[in-house]
Amino acid sequence: MHSSSFRDPSGYVFIEEGKVKRIINPIYFKQYFALKNSGFFDKLFKNKLLITHKELSITDKEIVIQPEQISFITYPYEWSFNQYKEAALLTLKLQKYSLEHGFSLKDASSFNITFYKGQAIFIDTLSFDFYVDNSPWRAYKQFVNHFFGPLLLAHYHGAQSLKMMSNFIDGIPTKMIASMLPFKTKLSPFLYSNVHLLSRFVDKYNEDKKEDTRRTTLSKKGQLNIIKTLYNYIKKLSLKEQSEWGNYYNKTNYTDKTFKLKSNITNSWINKLKIKTLIDLGGNDGTFVRLINSDLNHALVCDIDNNAVDYNYRTTKENKEHYMTPFVLDILNPSPSIGFNNTERFSFLKRIQQFTPDATLALALIHHISLSGNVTFEMSAKFFASFSKHLIIEFPQRGDSWVEHLLNSKAEFKEHFNFYNQESFENAYTLFFDIIEKQIINDSKRVMYLLKVKDVK
Repeated sequence: MHSSSFRDPSGYVFIEEGKVKRIINPIYFKQYFALKNSGFFDKLFKNKLLITHKELSITDKEIVIQPEQISFITYPYEWSFNQYKEAALLTLKLQKYSLEHGFSLKDASSFNITFYKGQAIFIDTLSFDFYVDNSPWRAYKQFVNHFFGPLLLAHYHGAQSLKMMSNFIDGIPTKMIASMLPFKTKLSPFLYSNVHLLSRFVDKYNEDKKEDTRRTTLSKKGQLNIIKTLYNYIKKLSLKEQSEWGNYYNKTNYTDKTFKLKSNITNSWINKLKIKTLIDLGGNDGTFVRLINSDLNHALVCDIDNNAVDYNYRTTKENKEHYMTPFVLDILNPSPSIGFNNTERFSFLKRIQQFTPDATLALALIHHISLSGNVTFEMSAKFFASFSKHLIIEFPQRGDSWVEHLLNSKAEFKEHFNFYNQESFENAYTLFFDIIEKQIINDSKRVMYLLKVKDVK
């Protein structure tokens, strides 16, 4: 059984011969066959709302299915604001469609969704149950904790609020959400009833009195109205914050000529190595990956800046660049393993090691890691070598305006960073990599390296 799959008695996920598969237990047979035979699944597959699957075997003890394989899963705390909105709207869309066809989502966890081929997609096949007449949506509170609440916090306090989900695998507690929202939200009838009143209700009734909430009645029409109102409200939510790096390429110290040269060098190496999968760490809005002129099967592009990732995601959708997966990541504090026994959700490092990219791009990144994060060259080299077959890395030398800015910010500790030079960089990185090629970017203080990880003996 997969370590994240113990919570649902309906079935579980397991890995066999490198493939993700799912066991469906007899307790869920009735629902599964109804969903299958009614055409419900097929409609969701056709509209790319639910991950497709094929049946491998059916017995009276279990059904085995194999979903379409997704090579890299991103988690809610790695999504940009608009990605998070899309995931929330998808959940509401699925609940609406379910109700209209006699079903209902039994849970509304944000971990039921990931991003695949340029859009949000639902990946938990067993989340659908039969609708019971006049019953409220049993996953409503979970939707508030996993989606509505986090988006409201991001709206009022910034996209960094979404990272709180890494501390709350069961969703941000309703009482915490209510306490963090501005007082004026209590004056909104919609927010008062869906957050503040819900918080008071949860506070009043402890877990032992859940049965009381289940006796509450709500017509299907009433539930559909709530879903429609939530959908429209979330769709209009926006951020109120500016971005440090969102317009990065408008304020770099590159000329058009050096920018093009950097792109050409990257392209020549990627073509020479016949790269099909890669990750661009610190990829900003995806510009350099977008300039790659060879066919890529899958490109992960991450950045610390929400607005840059949002822009990249919007561009991938407009251009139908289904090979690219943008997500938010702080390279100095990558996503940890969380959940029971720290194995329900895997760390970024474990997932990228499983993804095993053909190449890693680290362009205009090492000076930030070394001078902002105080990470030694040996430490960063060891990090990159843990998952990179090939590393294309740009080294800004002393004298580069960004390097000088970062060094000057160290004030009286500036001399401590005398290690920051090309010789020290090469000495540290050749402990883990072989230098295949290096090339100076003309009219700049930057050098490009193509490195290959050393064979483990």
